[in-house]
Amino acid sequence: MRSAWLGSLSAFGAVDSSPDAAVECMSSSGLMAVNDALAQTRRDLDALHIRIAAAIAHRSAPELGRDGMAKQQGYRNAAALIAAATGGSGAEAARLICVGVATAERSSFSGQRLAPRHPHLAEAMQGGCLSLDSAAVITEMLDRVAPRADHEELMKTERILARRAPSLSLEQVRRLVKHAEAKLDTDGVPERENALAAASWLRIRQEASGSLLFSARLDPVNGACLKTAVETLVTAEIRRARDADLGSGSHPSRSIPALQADALGLIARHSLSCAETIAPLDLATIVVRCTLDDLRTGSGAAMIDGIDQPISIGTVRRLAAQSGIIPTVLGGESEVLDLGRTQRLFSVAQRIALGERDGGCAFCGMNAAYAEAHHIRWWERDAGPTDLDNGVLLCRTDHQRMHHDGWEVQVRRGRVSFIPPPHVDPGRIPRLGGRARFDHAAGELS
Repeated sequence: MRSAWLGSLSAFGAVDSSPDAAVECMSSSGLMAVNDALAQTRRDLDALHIRIAAAIAHRSAPELGRDGMAKQQGYRNAAALIAAATGGSGAEAARLICVGVATAERSSFSGQRLAPRHPHLAEAMQGGCLSLDSAAVITEMLDRVAPRADHEELMKTERILARRAPSLSLEQVRRLVKHAEAKLDTDGVPERENALAAASWLRIRQEASGSLLFSARLDPVNGACLKTAVETLVTAEIRRARDADLGSGSHPSRSIPALQADALGLIARHSLSCAETIAPLDLATIVVRCTLDDLRTGSGAAMIDGIDQPISIGTVRRLAAQSGIIPTVLGGESEVLDLGRTQRLFSVAQRIALGERDGGCAFCGMNAAYAEAHHIRWWERDAGPTDLDNGVLLCRTDHQRMHHDGWEVQVRRGRVSFIPPPHVDPGRIPRLGGRARFDHAAGELS
């Protein structure tokens, strides 16, 4: 195996017999090619390993007792046997078995061969398209909701996830799966929400150094409130420091975690003796949601969280600046979203609408609090308008990437895509960005 690996390195421009030296002398394109080849090899090996794991699990079934394969080899179960061979954890071995059993062909009582329980995942795994970890996340969710979900919707969801997951990281797959689960099992949403609330905790410990150590697990509602407040204050401080250092080339000296600690302390001190809202938190109190159709037509109604009576979109927009109401999507005649060339900077309303579309930095997914609205066609160079279709939320790093590394941005039918430069992808195939990476599949489930 080692000689074959060295041979592969040589094929990509490495000529030294030492692995380290071979890697060091490779070109960037060679490194990318080997990295892609190794990733494909790993997926291919996982596809084979899950078949082996499923067979071992079948021959080690509990009902076989001492005659089971694992017990005969001196292990308590199949997962322990596999973990001993791989040197990995029992959880990793359990994932191999879980995915293997879910994607293996089955037999009926009469001996007839049946399709796998999850045929779309089986096809993706056998084609070397899907990683083991992503397949495990999808499998666990599908099995969890299967007793309550409609079978046709379940199969449709599996097909969509198997198609979308190969282009996403594991963290992005988890996010996509959560959206899909909420669509498949709407009755289970309150149950999951209650479980998360019941599992919440906060611990405070004073260290020997004199510092206080806070650790917490918060449910999504309480966590979102604290997260929004902290990030809003941190973003304001970063922008303040950036404006103060404009032209000097310097950056805020304190790290993001340090700024977050400052923000948490500010919130706590304010709550002990508050007379008025901390700026800029006065605009981050109430969330209002409206549909995309209402955004486009300017009619319909909006719902305020916690209020049963709907109100018009126009009323929401007129009250937003005065009442601290922040709509996730804005539309209607009260405020124009497409400003053309009459205004250079994107308005608050446009930023909110961009945030709803892009879900943060449209390229890397960084939280919207740390992303800024930028013109796709530049204001000065290209005379680009300050319109939603010419705007995109990007973090500072990815904004520089667009400007200097040859990436292009396109917005079509409300979806953002990024076109890589030729040296990254000679075919320049657009890569889906923004919230659509996660919400599009969930939308197809409705």
